[in-house]
Amino acid sequence: MATPLNLEEQEQLDQVKHLWKKYGDLITWALLIVVVAMAAWNGYQYWARSQAAKASVLFDAVEHAAQSGDMAMLERTFADMKDRYGRTTYAQQSGLLAAKVMDEKGNIDGARAALAWVADKASDEGYRAVAKLRLASVLMQTKAYDDARKQLSGSFPTQFQPLVADRLGDIDVLQGKKADAAAQYSKAYKGFEAGSQYRRVVEVKLNALGVDPQAGVLPAAGIAAPTASAPATGGSK
Repeated sequence: MATPLNLEEQEQLDQVKHLWKKYGDLITWALLIVVVAMAAWNGYQYWARSQAAKASVLFDAVEHAAQSGDMAMLERTFADMKDRYGRTTYAQQSGLLAAKVMDEKGNIDGARAALAWVADKASDEGYRAVAKLRLASVLMQTKAYDDARKQLSGSFPTQFQPLVADRLGDIDVLQGKKADAAAQYSKAYKGFEAGSQYRRVVEVKLNALGVDPQAGVLPAAGIAAPTASAPATGGSK
């Protein structure tokens, strides 16, 4: 037999009923939103894992085509990757790999298109930076120097800035702008860690221009290369 409520318990029950009458619908909707959000999140996670698993299988096909030199298969599998799994990391990796092989095989247009796609679509800023640097190199091969510079404009992650400066220096050399090239190479030289291979390569480029990176002077042109007190303009390789 139920025990009758005392006065205090009855007041508490009445208060709960009043609050539920006033806020019950709001609480119900809030709980419903939370449940739906959790279901949507779990669904997205499942979809993302499924996409990544399928993309990894297709990436194996891209790698196989690249290793075998089957250009028709490479172009077909990369196109499938873009259409079906374009938002995955595997698609970005496929674009860089496809562009590398196409460039080696002399398909400059194909390499340029693949790199432009990665530079435009990649969600990871590292992949975008790599794609822009490589695209600049491809454009330099066709003497599209202004377009190459455009790829190196804008912001880059800090670790890529010395590479951008080095690449800009390469463009300046090809255009006969030795003083500008010295400025960019000097910036790149200072950005690379001491003893790194990239720094040694840049040092060779500076020496070819008559610059001692330690002294910062360009004797041949009679122009002082940038020092700590006179920073150069430009980017990294």
